[in-house]
Amino acid sequence: MSATTAAARPVTDVDVRIPLRGHLRHTGALIRRNLLWIRQDPESMFDALFMPIVFTLLFVYVFGGSIGQALGGGQERYVQYVIPGMLAMMSMTLAQGVGTGFSQDFNSGVMDRFRSLPIGRGSVLFAKIAVELARMLFATVILMIVAVLVGFHIHHWAGLIATVGLSALFASSIMWVFLTLGVMLKNAQSVQGVGFLVLFPLQFGSSIFAPTKSMPGWLRHFTDYNPLSALADAARGLMVGGPVAHDLWVTVGWSVAITAVMAPIAIHKFRTKT
Repeated sequence: MSATTAAARPVTDVDVRIPLRGHLRHTGALIRRNLLWIRQDPESMFDALFMPIVFTLLFVYVFGGSIGQALGGGQERYVQYVIPGMLAMMSMTLAQGVGTGFSQDFNSGVMDRFRSLPIGRGSVLFAKIAVELARMLFATVILMIVAVLVGFHIHHWAGLIATVGLSALFASSIMWVFLTLGVMLKNAQSVQGVGFLVLFPLQFGSSIFAPTKSMPGWLRHFTDYNPLSALADAARGLMVGGPVAHDLWVTVGWSVAITAVMAPIAIHKFRTKT
């Protein structure tokens, strides 16, 4: 093969074997790019800023009295119940943003540019997840500020830190699902629509907002296997007190399983998308 032909040939994953250090460098550069984009478009942070405020005030002051009585207390009792669950809820809701943003980048041509560069394909996806986890951390800080203002008592600071880590682990696994949807579906609206159909029954068919004892039998069976119930119950045990081990390991198991299945699919779809 002549030198001219070799120079004209596009660079592919087969031509370049990027070491781990190169992947880390590429991921860091893409994280910086995504953070700069957020700085130029601060409105993209509105969901992370306002969602914890709106949901906390809505559930505490609209449902807190009645559900709190069912828990054997009042609004104060419900605050202690629902805030750990809302940490679990945010891990799912904010995860959807990575899919819609990914789809928008495809439609704007940004991803075509990335795929033409000699960079690790997985670096693009890992950078997206890292920035979304940073947004989730920001939303968590807002949630806890509002929670303290409405009467939540942090019993175990170490438990709070562990809950944030567990929620981040589960959120990162769900992000691989939405990254796959962002590659496969045609536009951000489609990703958002499918995400709503997935998130809505998982969030409300769980123990996030209310105990499951009064639910019909068939729905209780669903909540028993719903990973969000395990995450919410583990968060309560860590932050307020109570059993932790079973729900914690169930959440970790779900997170590892979802990541093991969906991460290779997302990376493959990203590499082969035309």
